[in-house]
Amino acid sequence: MEYQALQDEIKAAMKAGDKSRRDILRQVHTELKSIEVDERRAVEEADVDAMLKRVIKQTKETLEGSIKAGTNQERTELLTEQVTILEGYLPKQVEGEELLALIDSVLAETGATTKKDMGRVMGALTKATGGNFDKAAAAAELGKRLS
Repeated sequence: MEYQALQDEIKAAMKAGDKSRRDILRQVHTELKSIEVDERRAVEEADVDAMLKRVIKQTKETLEGSIKAGTNQERTELLTEQVTILEGYLPKQVEGEELLALIDSVLAETGATTKKDMGRVMGALTKATGGNFDKAAAAAELGKRLS
């Protein structure tokens, strides 16, 4: 997602009166603003995607704590909704048949044959997909294929 698109989404959420979408997108925007200020550079699309993933992870951790506490059902529902909202902005994950085909091509490309090569193959998959793939499924499939 582009930085300008994120700002446009915040404006649209404000106009629509969607408080939870507005709040969670503002949180992402604030984190991105700190990149501009601290690192003195323009925010890139990769920064936005990385920040979305980071905020999703933080929100999921907070959600788990809220579920364990079990005291505030309203907060739990809000956090669940926010995670769903943010996941909608991430690029599509590579999975299923598409992932299997990508694994085949990476194995052929790298010449990997043993489990010692697994890290190299996972790195190549990450590079090929920008990290947007089902890592657990890829690791399980590689475990079957590599001896």
